[in-house]
Amino acid sequence: MNWVTMAHAMGTAGQSGGGQSAGGGLAAFLPLILMVVIFYFLLIRPQQKRQKEHRMMLQNLRKGDVVLTQGGIHGRITGLTDSVVTLEIADKVRVKVQRGYIAGLVSRGEAKEKEEDEEKA
Repeated sequence: MNWVTMAHAMGTAGQSGGGQSAGGGLAAFLPLILMVVIFYFLLIRPQQKRQKEHRMMLQNLRKGDVVLTQGGIHGRITGLTDSVVTLEIADKVRVKVQRGYIAGLVSRGEAKEKEEDEEKA
């Protein structure tokens, strides 16, 4: 029975100074917490902002807008549904594209240049 009391005494002696071990645990996680915060502000937050702007652009599409698809096709919107956009990519040539695959609106300057190129051809 003597060895049981001795083992118990050794176990409780190692637990003294409990306040310092809690601070040491927090200090060990501080670099990890700092990395998560840095990743949030440098990677996650800007990506969420871009996604929100893209969703707003997709919701605000209108007939007549000139858009660019993710495949690189320029076209004028001739029809819209909740999930499908009909693009006219040449005279009487229309393609249907999922709304999510519209990469962005073409600026007015580029749209005018495209119209001038089509008129010259």
